[in-house]
Amino acid sequence: MKHLFWAGILLAATPAWAQEAADAVAPEGAAETADAGFAAISEEVAAAIEAKEEGTPVEADNWMVAAANPHAVSAGAEVLRAGGTAADAMVAVQTVLGLVEPQSSGLGGGAFLVWYDAATGEVTTLDGRETAPLAATPTLFQDDSGEPLKFYDAVVGGRSIGTPGTPALLEAAHRRWGRAAWPGLFTAAIDLAEDGFAVSPRLAGLIEKDADRLSRWSDTADYFLPGGTPLAVGSTLKNPAYADTLRRLAAEGARGFYSGPVAEAITSAVRGAEGNPGVLSAMDLALYQVKERPAVCVAYRAFEACGMGPPSSGALTVGQILGMLGNYDLAELGADNPDAWRLIGDASRLAFADRGRYMADSDFVPMPTQGLVAQDYLATRATLLSGDDALPAVNAGAPEFDHALLLADDESIELPSTSHISVVDQYGNVLSMTTTIENGFGSRLMAAGFLLNNELTDFSFRSHREGVPIANRLEPGKRPRSSMAPTIVLKDGEPVLAVGSPGGSRIIGYVAKTIIAWADWGMDVQQAVALPHAVNRFGTYDVEAGTSAEDMTQPLTDMGFEVNARDLTSGLHLIEIGDGLKGGADPRREGIALGE
Repeated sequence: MKHLFWAGILLAATPAWAQEAADAVAPEGAAETADAGFAAISEEVAAAIEAKEEGTPVEADNWMVAAANPHAVSAGAEVLRAGGTAADAMVAVQTVLGLVEPQSSGLGGGAFLVWYDAATGEVTTLDGRETAPLAATPTLFQDDSGEPLKFYDAVVGGRSIGTPGTPALLEAAHRRWGRAAWPGLFTAAIDLAEDGFAVSPRLAGLIEKDADRLSRWSDTADYFLPGGTPLAVGSTLKNPAYADTLRRLAAEGARGFYSGPVAEAITSAVRGAEGNPGVLSAMDLALYQVKERPAVCVAYRAFEACGMGPPSSGALTVGQILGMLGNYDLAELGADNPDAWRLIGDASRLAFADRGRYMADSDFVPMPTQGLVAQDYLATRATLLSGDDALPAVNAGAPEFDHALLLADDESIELPSTSHISVVDQYGNVLSMTTTIENGFGSRLMAAGFLLNNELTDFSFRSHREGVPIANRLEPGKRPRSSMAPTIVLKDGEPVLAVGSPGGSRIIGYVAKTIIAWADWGMDVQQAVALPHAVNRFGTYDVEAGTSAEDMTQPLTDMGFEVNARDLTSGLHLIEIGDGLKGGADPRREGIALGE
């Protein structure tokens, strides 16, 4: 069967400054060739690459890890093989990813973690999202006349940098759920940083595309553009400064990051960024805390999808899409039916309308979190999908609120880069974590061997619209809204799927589509990640260029959608838990799944 999938990009109903940013950034990477040289790492890595190329899941009995780079997956596999937990493995995976895939995530960014605990049967989420500095103001990204800055004028430099949360999240997860000795979890990353690793085609290509912005700051230019030339595929890259930072983390824990020489290097880089300095201080670093949040869980068919609540919009928006579609028989319609995709596309548009109106950091903005995913509310919204054409317009709904609050629609933009990690350990614990520095290469500023995020540009550049406040406006100490959607799917209270993806605000559509493909259309995990995407956020249906998704251009156009073909790059990593484990890795990126 030829399955048809496609994805969207921010176009309609988008302010001009945001559209300029969306047009300026290239897709974070196209599908890479074959094994990208990784097959030489080990026989099991070569076998995992072969399985991905053949379109078959990796299978295992005891444990499994899936992530965006074979070096990182191998590090996690060694931890699991030695008896470590999923939390232990995540620390090893993340620290290697920050070295070999620095444009996507690292110590200078933040992450959201969803955890299923086999001993208690509970789902827990940890919020390691970056925070706005205490000296930040709602007008940080506005010019002297109160108009929003151009996107990259805001991004490149210190202005966009929030307080990193990833190091604190690593420590918090290990303290709660780890078994392995903390210092040993950094060994693989330290060795690779000291001995060097071969630059992959993906990393080399992204450096070349972003060379102008990477060349602005000397430390960044010296690392990625030695002698003024972008790093070539296969060249050996070493990072002794990163190794030193990891040694400090291994010896001192997160305290070694949020105080002392590493903290000083961060604040010096942020505040000393000539032409675009930031306001991050030593106090911001010292005050940072990971927060445990209630999981957002929404029923879909026989399943329950659980993920990260505010400040992420991921679980709420994915949950709204699935909750509305639960009123329609997508299995009967089938994956090739344009009407199935009309339903999915317009359900996404309705969910994104609510997202733009209501969703933000609930520590700062009262949110109708329960009302947004209440069954009766979603059933009412689902009736809007009952026609046979694209909805001519969508508006935010009126979910049940426990108080009155008037909010204006948001206009922030969220672009890649990000990465996703899924892990199941031998004890039955399941971890789904999405991790980011926001845009590719973040702020383009480096400190102590790692890139610093540009996460503050996930806030709305405007604070009000016609006198009405925007929920996702910038405020001191606030966490910017995210679309990251790490998800664990349950059936009868037991985990059956761990899923997540990078992709900016397209993450929501990637994750929803993948759950539908697996739950409704009977696809295995590798089929679900490999198929072209289906995301429609704001009315335009962008179809994945060069795939069978383009065949749907005319049917969708006939339904009233504007259709646009373009490159779209996800990075889905799935693990199915059932009679054994099955893993899938997105062929658009360099990741693999390994298990035993």
